[in-house]
Amino acid sequence: MRGRYTVTPYLCTGCRTCELACSFTHAIDGKPGRSRIYPLAAGYKDLYVPVVCFQCEDPACVKSCLVNAITLNEETGAYEISPEKCVRCMACVAACPFGCSLFDKQHNLVVKCDLCGGDPVCAHFCPTKALEFKLFEEEALKEVG
Repeated sequence: MRGRYTVTPYLCTGCRTCELACSFTHAIDGKPGRSRIYPLAAGYKDLYVPVVCFQCEDPACVKSCLVNAITLNEETGAYEISPEKCVRCMACVAACPFGCSLFDKQHNLVVKCDLCGGDPVCAHFCPTKALEFKLFEEEALKEVG
């Protein structure tokens, strides 16, 4: 089911729980370097901004992909990278203005947030609710299109 992923920066403490939850979900070994989300220090003391794929309406990563390896999952609303189609040219990594497409060197894969199949684990583990994922009601989804 589709939903809206929200980030409320002033609630983020920079605890990095989201990063660990993502790492254990996607990389098994729990190394934060493989996370698809990271808290970015915003330049002020104790102010962090969780950076995660915005699932843009008109994504630069999709437009830059020469082999159409990034497609919209209609069920979840996430743009997903097909590892079978991806040729690792890194065009999507360079194209994302937010730095949300990443290259996992150990697994030789380009990765980005896939909303954990429609139920983002990072939002479940965020102790301050700086990250939330709220499902759309069916009626609201029909109105949006």
